[in-house]
Amino acid sequence: MVRRCLLTFKPFRIFVVGIGFFSLCFLMTSLGGQFSAKRLGDSPFTMRTEVMGVVESRGVLRKISDMLEVIMKRVDSLSRLDNTSDSRRLEELSSAINRMQPAGLVERIQAIAQNVSNMAVRVEQILQNSMAAGRAVRDGTTGQCEIPRDPRYPDCPGKVEWMRARWTSDPCYAFYGVDGSDCSFLIYLSEVEWFCPPLAWRNHTTSPTTKKSSTKRQAAFRTDLSSLLEQVGTGKESLSFMKRRIRRLAAQWSTAAQRLDSKLHRRWREQKKILVHVGFLTEESGDVFSPKVLKGGPLGEMVQWADILTALYVLGHNLKISVSVKELQGFLGVPPGRGSCPLTGPLPFDLIYTDYHGLQQMRQHMGLSLRRHKCHIRVIDTFGTEPAYNHEEYATLHGYRTNWGYWNLNSRQYMTMFPHTPDNSFMGFVTEELNSTEKRSIQLNKVRNMAVVYGKEVSMWKLQGKERFLQILHRYMEVHGTVYYETQRPPEVPAFVKNHGLLPQHELQTLLRRAKLFIGFGFPYEGPAPLEAIANGCVFLQPKFHPPHSSLNHEFFRGKPTSREVSSQHPYAEQYIGPPHVITVDFNNSDEFESSVREIMRSQVEPYLPYEYTCEGMLERVHAYIQHQEFCIPEAPFPPANGSRAWQGNPFVRLPNSTLLGWAANGSAPSCWPPLSALRLLESAEGQSCVDACRGADLVCEPAFFRFVNNKEALVRLEVQCEAVESEMNHIFPAFSVQRRECGLQKDPLLFSCAGLSPKYRRVCPCRDFRRGQVALCRDCL
Repeated sequence: MVRRCLLTFKPFRIFVVGIGFFSLCFLMTSLGGQFSAKRLGDSPFTMRTEVMGVVESRGVLRKISDMLEVIMKRVDSLSRLDNTSDSRRLEELSSAINRMQPAGLVERIQAIAQNVSNMAVRVEQILQNSMAAGRAVRDGTTGQCEIPRDPRYPDCPGKVEWMRARWTSDPCYAFYGVDGSDCSFLIYLSEVEWFCPPLAWRNHTTSPTTKKSSTKRQAAFRTDLSSLLEQVGTGKESLSFMKRRIRRLAAQWSTAAQRLDSKLHRRWREQKKILVHVGFLTEESGDVFSPKVLKGGPLGEMVQWADILTALYVLGHNLKISVSVKELQGFLGVPPGRGSCPLTGPLPFDLIYTDYHGLQQMRQHMGLSLRRHKCHIRVIDTFGTEPAYNHEEYATLHGYRTNWGYWNLNSRQYMTMFPHTPDNSFMGFVTEELNSTEKRSIQLNKVRNMAVVYGKEVSMWKLQGKERFLQILHRYMEVHGTVYYETQRPPEVPAFVKNHGLLPQHELQTLLRRAKLFIGFGFPYEGPAPLEAIANGCVFLQPKFHPPHSSLNHEFFRGKPTSREVSSQHPYAEQYIGPPHVITVDFNNSDEFESSVREIMRSQVEPYLPYEYTCEGMLERVHAYIQHQEFCIPEAPFPPANGSRAWQGNPFVRLPNSTLLGWAANGSAPSCWPPLSALRLLESAEGQSCVDACRGADLVCEPAFFRFVNNKEALVRLEVQCEAVESEMNHIFPAFSVQRRECGLQKDPLLFSCAGLSPKYRRVCPCRDFRRGQVALCRDCL
């Protein structure tokens, strides 16, 4: 209210308000002197008698409120003078006052208003403390509190010392009743945190419960997305972009929901409470994407987030969406302050989807609670995070520490845009699917000598040597671009390129449906555009990298939590789609490049879209993750520590007509997902990762199976000769050295890694089968 008035008041009114607030300042300063009369050595339980009673305190606040109301009424009466015959005299008086008013009066008034607000908060804290002190007096607990020396709580004395020195560093401590006394420290450290033993004289029956309601609700597929569009909100261009995408694909999501519901035989599904916090869109993280939406910037993250929101909503889950830290705090119910204090109640969500920015914000505002609740988190991670980078201690000791990673999550809690890192879960996104009529129309209207360049930003056209292969392309084809510019054509775009500028999505689709070729320069890596082009009947021509790009030799990947080597601009398109839809060549070889262009012009290619990038494919995959992935229950190692008779003997058997090992079908396999029927055990070559070893056998490495093969039974069945078997923290293990006859088992489950490799070791690799077109799921996984 004060700020709104300051924007509209004329000088005379500002002067009146200033006088009022200076009076308030004097009043509150006087009160503040009383508030500060408490001596540092006094017990917190005597504060009520030394300061004032609760009734008196509230009376002062009421007087302050009445005073403000009187001031505002006088200001309103003065504002009506503008319409009287004395307006000229009022203007003269205002001018004179304006010449007399001290510099910075408005700023001073604003500062006073802030001080009043801060003082009100302090008064409320004092009221709370005094009421708590009164209860303590009645309970007979006004004596001194001794610091317990309990071996079950060895950190308690040290934590008390820390609180003595730092309890004022975060307002959240005062929110929980800490007031500088040892008694309040012990109450906090035993009831809010868990470093000290419960105090015998405290009533523990009123402590907040940590159990969630056991009532489960059924999730029903939704086909009307209007409520979701309202939840997404407004105010950012990035949100508008996401809403446009949701609207455009609404009909396809609806059809996909009906198909999946039928495929699942309308089975009962549990509805989850899910928070989606899009950290990179918050003002605190800079919101760097919103300004780029209309300027050709990369939109892959926003495409994926729009599809994640829609998939979760269509699957029927209870969804909350946050794009600000304030919303995040409200949804989580965190105490006010800087995040030093944990949540005292249960986490109000079953799952939280966020990104690295959001994860950092959650740590800042959840404090120690994040450690307890992180098993509920799913991190949307474009390029993936390997276990060696995720394990904080191991990453620090062995040089894998980067600006990202080191969160000590289960590696499957990271969810990627493409299935390039089997250590992580493949989340994906959606590409618009064409019906049979649209596909026929595309084939009839294709222009065989028309090419579109992949690159909406000018920076993507600055590739050294691009002129050479663009000139070759220009000999055979008409070259089109969609490069953003404001006033004049970018000089980096050759004159023979027909530049359409940045196109809306439907116009870009029209352009791709006419074009024969979609060509990439090598950047951006692994975006959604090539899949859109292929789905519209284009051939995607991309450069091959010699040597492969990685964090060791390319600036873009430096600092990312992965050692993955990227062999082309779009490895998924190269490995999972391939010819005739995807052609990968060396752009530095002019003959090879020219030959590929001529071959593309002669070819007949139909529109193609992998099932896993359809709406139904994404719904199927996300449904399986939500219903089956569980990271809050510790996974027991195999064999069981109790040496149960059910596990006597070796559970691995040679599969018929195969060199692979499988799990014995003895009916006593432990419960897990994916099911053990999908397990295929093999060994890698020296210097080969389990990713490549499994792919070579037309399988996928499955990190969930590592705990079943991290044992001597697997080594025996692989016929490995071991003179010694050691257990240690090493992202290569389980593995063995043939030459030295050394075998190593994994000591820390967080370091189970499909990606790890060493020239000295052969890996023990747990692979699985997979469904064609849905690599994230095994044949029996749905």
